[in-house]
Amino acid sequence: MPRRNSAAYGDLEAARAFEERRFSGPIGSLVAAEQTRVLANMIGRIHERTILDVATGFGRTAITLAGGAAYVTAIDSSEALLTEARRRAAAQVVKVNFLQGDAHSLDFKPRSFDVVVCMGVLLNARDWRQCLGEACRVADRLVIFDYPSTSSAAVVHSALRRLTARRAYRTLTRGAVDQALARSHFRVRSVHRQYVLPMWFHRAIGSRRFTSWLEDLLDRLGLLKLFGSPITICAERAAS
Repeated sequence: MPRRNSAAYGDLEAARAFEERRFSGPIGSLVAAEQTRVLANMIGRIHERTILDVATGFGRTAITLAGGAAYVTAIDSSEALLTEARRRAAAQVVKVNFLQGDAHSLDFKPRSFDVVVCMGVLLNARDWRQCLGEACRVADRLVIFDYPSTSSAAVVHSALRRLTARRAYRTLTRGAVDQALARSHFRVRSVHRQYVLPMWFHRAIGSRRFTSWLEDLLDRLGLLKLFGSPITICAERAAS
C-alpha cells in the first residue's frame, strides 16, 4: 500500500476541520449563505468579471463565483487542496483556473483582475500587509477581504487559544487596515460586519431563527457597528 504524503494529508485534514467548523450545521449554512450574499452585493455584476480568489482552499468561494459566470482564477499554496477543489468544481460543472501560488507573492502582472477576493487569509498569513498589498497590486477595480476585529469577542478567543497552546489567529484594527490600503492607493468602499456574539455561542444554540432574531436585535441596539466580527471590506482603487 503506498504511503500517504503526511504534509498533504495534514493540509487536507486541517482544511476539512475548518470547513466543518465554519460551514456545517444550521449556523454554518447561514454563514455560507450570508458570505455569498455579501460578496455578490460588493462585486455587483459578476457575469464575465475576471476574479482572483486568493488561498482558495477547497474552492468554495471560487466555485460560487464561477457559477455566476465570472472568469475565475484561484490560487493556493497546497497542491493537495487544489486537487480537491478541482474535483469539487468538476462535480458542480463549473470552470475555475486553479493554480498553485503564494498569497505573499502573486505571479500576475499589475491590475490583471477586475476583482481580487481574499476570504479567511489575513488572520493566519505570515505577513498580512504583504498579502493585502499583493492583492491590491493585481486588482484593477476591487479588493474584497475579511478579518477578525480587535474590537470584538475574537480578540478574547484568540488570546485564549494562545494561552492553551493552540494556534492563535490575528485580529486587526480598522486603522491598521486603512493604512495598509492607503499605501496601495485603495480606499474602503463598503463594510459588512457579521455577528456581535461569537460563533461558538450560536453553534451551541444551533438555531438559525434564534441567531437571526438575536443578531438583528443587537444590530438595532447599535452593537453590531461597534463589535461585529469578522469584518468584510470592499476596497476600491483610488482615482489617480
